[in-house]
Amino acid sequence: MGEHGTWTDLLYQLPGVRNLHDYAQVRLGRDKPLLLVFADSHFSLTHIIWTLLVVLIVLYGCVRFRRSVGKKDGLLPARRFGFRAFLEMMTDATFGVMVGIMGEKNARRYLPLVGGLALFILFSNLMALVPGFGVPTTTLKTNLALAGVVFLMTHVYGVRENGLAYFKHFLGPVLWLAPLMLPIELISHAARPVSLSLRLMGNMVADHKVVFTFFTLFPLLLPIPFLFLGLLVCFVQTFVFCVLTMIYIALATAHDH
Repeated sequence: MGEHGTWTDLLYQLPGVRNLHDYAQVRLGRDKPLLLVFADSHFSLTHIIWTLLVVLIVLYGCVRFRRSVGKKDGLLPARRFGFRAFLEMMTDATFGVMVGIMGEKNARRYLPLVGGLALFILFSNLMALVPGFGVPTTTLKTNLALAGVVFLMTHVYGVRENGLAYFKHFLGPVLWLAPLMLPIELISHAARPVSLSLRLMGNMVADHKVVFTFFTLFPLLLPIPFLFLGLLVCFVQTFVFCVLTMIYIALATAHDH
């Protein structure tokens, strides 16, 4: 989902790319495609390639940031705004929001998970603004994987913090409400990864379609306002996903008095 009708369609208009695509179709056959990257198929691995690219970008930035901090005077702020300054800004912003939601102690404990999600989702979203690039977050498969990690780790953190007593909140405040509260709690928890993944995918697909539509109509100046709007959408959707993750973790790790 979300892998067609975007910048990739523009690439297929180029002679070299189109010839490669047509050659693969004729060589491999439309009915029994062997190379799923170039042949038409409902199942595609294209989003995995772009996902790996985003992971490499984030890892490269983190390694460079770690090396720059380890140098002499590495703790001093960078003189110019660059990749390191951007990572610092993202980390400070994420940590500040986490402190407001779950406290400083838990913010430091869960920053690696939430911060990693923030960087991955943001860079994935920003790829929608680059012509010719695929966008991992426009596919339901990638977003379900992210939401599944959040869903799993939320309960892992809850059990680690409260023990098996964590599952008592599924039964409600009093025991006689358990037959009513248990199915409600199970449905609400199961809906979390669905809502996280569908919200992110829906907004990114819509933004991508709008920019692509205006780019095909008049590619010179008309798409510029929508590119700035898309930039705002990239940051907002990253913020929403991470804030909901913080709330879920805070609720799971809270101690009932």
